[in-house]
Amino acid sequence: MTTTAEAASQFELAPYKSLSNEELSRRIEAVRAELGPKLLILGHHYQQDEVIAHSDLRGDSYQLSQLAADSRDCRQIAFCGVHFMAETADILVNRPERLAERGGQRVPVVLPDMAAGCSMADMAAIDQVEQAWAELGEVIDTTDVTPVTYINSAASLKAFCGRHEGIVCTSSNAAAALRWAFAKTRRVLFFPDQHLGRNTALGMGVGLDQMPVWNPYADELGGNSAEALEASRVILWQGHCSVHQVFRPEHVSLFREKHPGIRILVHPECPREVFELADESGSTGKIIQQVRQAPPGTRWAIGTELHLVNRLKAEHPEQEIYFLSPVVCMCATMYRIDLAHLCWSLENLAAGTPVNVIRVDNDTARWALVALERMLQIR
Repeated sequence: MTTTAEAASQFELAPYKSLSNEELSRRIEAVRAELGPKLLILGHHYQQDEVIAHSDLRGDSYQLSQLAADSRDCRQIAFCGVHFMAETADILVNRPERLAERGGQRVPVVLPDMAAGCSMADMAAIDQVEQAWAELGEVIDTTDVTPVTYINSAASLKAFCGRHEGIVCTSSNAAAALRWAFAKTRRVLFFPDQHLGRNTALGMGVGLDQMPVWNPYADELGGNSAEALEASRVILWQGHCSVHQVFRPEHVSLFREKHPGIRILVHPECPREVFELADESGSTGKIIQQVRQAPPGTRWAIGTELHLVNRLKAEHPEQEIYFLSPVVCMCATMYRIDLAHLCWSLENLAAGTPVNVIRVDNDTARWALVALERMLQIR
């Protein structure tokens, strides 16, 4: 079970909300100067620019956790992301060998705003997954099913995969994870994002008729027939990313009509109908790389989170970059991390009264680490 620990706050949050961004930035930098390399501020790509400006490291969720875990100086982490990301950082930074190197000293991982969650991760709760596994066992042999969870999931789901010979994947190695799973079992249970699972499996030759969707709120068998589950290769969870779900095929058509020759670049969490119309697709890291490597004058319509698209547009004025939707859609939970919350959490860290510390219990962390380490071994 994942728990959150919170010490008594020396500084209350309310007064910070009345401060200007300039004052908050000054105080954040003062804490960074005071704590030096012992403090790491991690900034996910979807964060607001003013938060990214104070980040020591910028990246996607797993990359940031890995980089923090590799630091021998780090003793405190402020993760400007969402809850599951801070959990992963706690698991990796405080794994047994790292604790031994530090003489048993834990590195607290702070989430500046506890309300910064992930709607996708919330679509698959551990009790729902365990119930699904039990129901599947009534129809098919679950020893012939490998559970695969996307990194965008709670630590409890990663631990479930660890216990059941499964694996974690990212958007960049989902195909490798499925190949690994198919090498040992006939079927995969993929959660929580159905679009990533479907888009990846289609590219590997799995047919749509072999990918039933499991609805955790259905009365029986996730809304499927026993025959559909028996014929399955990939059982998809009925979950999605609220940001990437907004992109539609008509948006692609609109940009192609308005800007002939434009290239469509999307994240694999987008619906299949959009994914298949795109010129390029890939993880957040790959999207950034594609834009960086493109020649001047390239025109892009990018289907991913708005803050990242706007940042790419600002960083690459030599290219023409558009957000692939007429509807503004940002990661609302990421947006909750602002300078007021960051400053408040950092000053409490410096004062020795850390708030919003994310702590994964030892048993969950142990099994989640098993699934994460399997992911690191695949190619």
